[in-house]
Order: sequence, then C-alpha cells, then structure tokens
Amino acid sequence: QVQLVESGGGLVQAGGSLRLSCAASGTIFSINSMGWYRQAPGKQRELVATITSGGSTNYADSVKGRFTISRDNAKNTVYLQMNSLKPVDTAVYYCRMFGYLEVWGQGTLVTVSS
Repeated sequence: QVQLVESGGGLVQAGGSLRLSCAASGTIFSINSMGWYRQAPGKQRELVATITSGGSTNYADSVKGRFTISRDNAKNTVYLQMNSLKPVDTAVYYCRMFGYLEVWGQGTLVTVSS
C-alpha cells in the first residue's frame, strides 16, 4: 500500500520561505503525477501545483512566480518550494498522488504571520 508523508511545514513570517517535502513509499512513484493542495480554515481544499511524471508543471494563479514544484524520482519525493509567503498562504498543505493510483497524505500545517 502506497503512503505519502509530508514534512517541512511550520511557522514563518510574511516574506519568508519554506520547502515542503512529500515522500512516497512503494516503487510506482515515477509513473504517477503528483500535486500539492491546501485547505485554509473554513475554506475548501484547493489546488496549489501539480507535476506530471514527465515533469510538466501547473500552478494556481495565486502562487505563480512564488512557489515551485519539483520531484526527485530516485528519492520518491516531491517538493514544494514556497517563497515570498503571505498570510493568505496559511493552510494545511496536502500531497496527492494521482494517475495510476489516488493517494493523499495526512497534511502539514503552514502558518504565515504578518
């Protein structure tokens, strides 16, 4: 059974940076697309960024130019580099594997203070 484990969340001041990691168990990581989603208090979960098995990326307009998604297939890990963070980026960030399998991680909290 594939599991996703996120890490790297925490408290940061506005304008700061964080890098989230999502490590996947199993050997099918490289053939699946991966994504980062977030859910702020009282709001629905929303797409942040996705990356295909071939490395094509897609971003929400709200994070374009500030966030970068990448993947290391040798380490079965996907990353989300978040720069110029804003208080509105405060949310629980979830990792998702999709394509051949559908798996969600447990989430990691990112809090951006003003």
